[in-house]
Amino acid sequence: MPNPHGGKLVNRVLKGQERIAAIENAEDLEKIEVTDAIASDIENLAKGVFSPLEGFMNSEELESVLHLMRLPSDLAWTIPILINAPKSKTAQLSNGDKLALYFKGELLAQMHLEEAYDFDNDELAKHTFGTLDSTHPGVAMVKKLEGIFLGGKVDLINEPKETFDQYKLEPLETRVLFEEKGWKTVVGFQTRNPPHLGHEYVQKTALAFVDGVFINPVIGKKKRGDFKDNVILEAYNALMKSYYLKESVVMSILPFEMRYAGPREAIFHAIVRKNFGCTHFIIGRDHAGVGNFYGPYDAQKIFSDFPDLGISPLFFKSFFFCKRCNAVTNEKACPHNEREHVNFSGTKIRKMLSEGEVPPKELMRPEVAEVIFSHPNPFV
Repeated sequence: MPNPHGGKLVNRVLKGQERIAAIENAEDLEKIEVTDAIASDIENLAKGVFSPLEGFMNSEELESVLHLMRLPSDLAWTIPILINAPKSKTAQLSNGDKLALYFKGELLAQMHLEEAYDFDNDELAKHTFGTLDSTHPGVAMVKKLEGIFLGGKVDLINEPKETFDQYKLEPLETRVLFEEKGWKTVVGFQTRNPPHLGHEYVQKTALAFVDGVFINPVIGKKKRGDFKDNVILEAYNALMKSYYLKESVVMSILPFEMRYAGPREAIFHAIVRKNFGCTHFIIGRDHAGVGNFYGPYDAQKIFSDFPDLGISPLFFKSFFFCKRCNAVTNEKACPHNEREHVNFSGTKIRKMLSEGEVPPKELMRPEVAEVIFSHPNPFV
């Protein structure tokens, strides 16, 4: 099992007397209400999902990540982890002060302010996403940011209440679970969609080389047209119940707002799964991409710039169902004409489902399709 990124699994969850004291002191602190996405980031920071980060980035860390794709320590890191607040909330604060962070009116965490700083939103968007086109959902999100950024460590006081907590495992728990299962090698699988046969193909192909697969759906705000969280989870439950060996698969959610940052986000996703204890990570075509902003295999090519990542990427290129082979296969194994191929197009499958058309068995297991159709509107 790999060491956590940076060598140590971060744990900033307050317990016992420290937690009691933080709760008592919170009333005297400047209060900031955070969004769902920031609440998830706080939880991930405190529980080591974002190791080695212990809090939100200061200006030096942000500059380094944007321009070098590394932290000032030279450790690989590609996605900014930021919190912003109105200037009116922080005008009287000084470095070293504490802030009380609230979520839906409930005390969530405390923050140790190291720096409050301005940053150009266009520069942030351009380097993170490679574009300033506002049709990119990540760019649109960044351009809406107001106020100033706050850098500093966070301590989780109360866990955010979430709908799918029964599916949640933190890195400390997954590492113990993998060891109990006797898994020495684990492949992580990132998803924001219900599974089609192509997803099953890459997972089971990877299982031929490793001991177990860790299915880790992203749960949180997504762009319009993506599948709803409950649909994704129910669909995977149906697939695993009928088509997977119980001892070979674990599913746990990742509360996180997708950035759709393509290659940069692929590296970030790999780091996160390394922290969960994965030795390998599946990178498919256009991983974490959106529209035509990134090349089909840019998310695979970027890994050559990070030989020190500490987790092995597994690259999957073009795969499809071949009618002549009567199987899911790929361009290196199938000799037949493209007319015999049924491609796994997420856009095509979503269109079929939205129009009430059941995808053929060559594209999706009937049990999965049944789950999706059980929801009147399965899309965001």
